[in-house]
Amino acid sequence: MNISELKAKINAGELDGKLTGLYGEDALDIQRARYSAACDGFAASFPESGEVHLFSAPGRTEICGNHTDHQHGCVLAAAVDLDVIGIVSFNDSTVIRIKSEGHDQDTVDIADTAPVPEESGSSAALIRGVAAGFVKRGLKTGGFDAYTTSNVLSGSGLSSSAAFEVLIGTMTDCYYNGGKAGAIEIAKMGQYAENEYFGKKSGLMDQTVCSVGSAVFMDFEDTSAPKVTAAECDLDRYGYTLFITDTKGSHADLSDDYSAVPSEMFSVAKQLGKEYLRACDENEFFDKLPELRKTCSDRALLRADHFFAENKRAAIAAKAIESGAIAHFLDIVRKSGRSSAMWLQNLYSTKDPFSQGITLALAVSERTLHGAGAYRVHGGGFAGTIQAFVPNELADKYRSSMDALFGEGSCHKLRIRNAGGIQLV
Repeated sequence: MNISELKAKINAGELDGKLTGLYGEDALDIQRARYSAACDGFAASFPESGEVHLFSAPGRTEICGNHTDHQHGCVLAAAVDLDVIGIVSFNDSTVIRIKSEGHDQDTVDIADTAPVPEESGSSAALIRGVAAGFVKRGLKTGGFDAYTTSNVLSGSGLSSSAAFEVLIGTMTDCYYNGGKAGAIEIAKMGQYAENEYFGKKSGLMDQTVCSVGSAVFMDFEDTSAPKVTAAECDLDRYGYTLFITDTKGSHADLSDDYSAVPSEMFSVAKQLGKEYLRACDENEFFDKLPELRKTCSDRALLRADHFFAENKRAAIAAKAIESGAIAHFLDIVRKSGRSSAMWLQNLYSTKDPFSQGITLALAVSERTLHGAGAYRVHGGGFAGTIQAFVPNELADKYRSSMDALFGEGSCHKLRIRNAGGIQLV
């Protein structure tokens, strides 16, 4: 179908079943309008296009396992109902053109998939890097024109970049390879693009959740073949609502803070004769603390301590929510947040100790919830968002308190989405 026919199908409600499955019935009108507007954006950007297809890739929320994946650890996370959608028209060229709403168009010729230093830190780098991932695996790539729009909050810890990478990978895999690569390989390609082309050293967790979807427990002991297990997480069943609050903190000049976390953990592992902390013995670490303190900073040792406990907590949290032990699950989330605050120390940047939006949001969460639910720093930390599991009877009060503190619309209600990167049409 062409773009006019796709828009007509959307406006006629012919995709309502799929949209309801992704976003819930109460969001149907908003999403129908959003998808229709995306059709207009595509038509304006690529007026000469022919047949079109429709794709979506979700953002994700980390539930337990803060800064463990880069040490080959375990994480419990879930895809959410904020996503990036793409309308795409494939062609026989080697040129990919992507117009993302609110941004300049990226044009990348993937006839050459070698890294381009000038593209570092850009969307073009991610596009070229994902294409390179397909080439490295002996899979097919090709050109296309795409218009994308995203409601995954940038800088929120919801992985807007991973969602974009998964979208590109899913579009390429579905059309040019008949789905041969699959969700896990697409995730690896996204991480490869981010690490080697974009210039950000990250673990595999973000891309895996965005690509696979649902709530998942991930064990990255072997990053070439991570173990991914679905974990049922029906919060409605237990009477809780998941919120993410954007504290509006600036992410400028935080690269050093983010990179210091894995760097310091690696430094401890090295002193224990290993490459990463997952390969280290926890008892040996504690036995050698006096000796380690001679070569490692106190903060590095505290961050290593966080890893050992957090790695076990992720597995415990997954089993608790799967078995319906909601009180135990919430207790683990609270302990995870406490460990991030005290040992990992990623609530604010030491370069700007007067700006502590995350810490303030947690303080107000504690006062508002009076011991009910659970709350913690979300994502990489230092600035950005907090996560809260709130009893439904306190949901309106909680949202109001967060919006009053950080501005209207700062507190976002999320649903866990069962689908990862998918083709809708």
